[in-house]
Amino acid sequence: MFSNKFTLKVITTFVVVFSLASCSDDQAITQVIEPPKVMPQKVVLDVYKSPSCGCCKKWISHINDNGFASKVHSFDDFPAIKDEKGIEPRYRSCHTAISNEGYVFEGHVPAKFIHQFMQETHKDDVIGLSVPAMPVGTPGMEVENKFQPYKVLLLKQNGSYETYANVQSYEEQF
Repeated sequence: MFSNKFTLKVITTFVVVFSLASCSDDQAITQVIEPPKVMPQKVVLDVYKSPSCGCCKKWISHINDNGFASKVHSFDDFPAIKDEKGIEPRYRSCHTAISNEGYVFEGHVPAKFIHQFMQETHKDDVIGLSVPAMPVGTPGMEVENKFQPYKVLLLKQNGSYETYANVQSYEEQF
């Protein structure tokens, strides 16, 4: 009825199809059992700012775009928070961010330095970082291609500071 050649072709075709199907199934199983990638949880910063401050909004966008989440508190009178956290008037700027651990990030501190700070161990007398005033070219204070070199300060409870970073160019912030 059927020739041996025909039977051999049918069997060969069946083996090839079965082999290919087996390969595809193995790949599908491998993909299904791979563990999902775990994304690190974002650090949430409570940001206290004036409702009308545009540069604060830009800085908040900067930190949110660089791995943080923000919980924004907008109201006109928030110097009491700065007083409560021990931020001396000479180190103040337009907004204050506070981490869950209670560290402060005063003013236009680049996200790069906040990440670095949060990964370090600090003595009990350290309260956080500050970029006093509002230097042109810091995150949130961009004006065309202008840049003013500035220092990121490491603030201490006794009102003193150390230079944490000396930023000489726009690119050093990122």
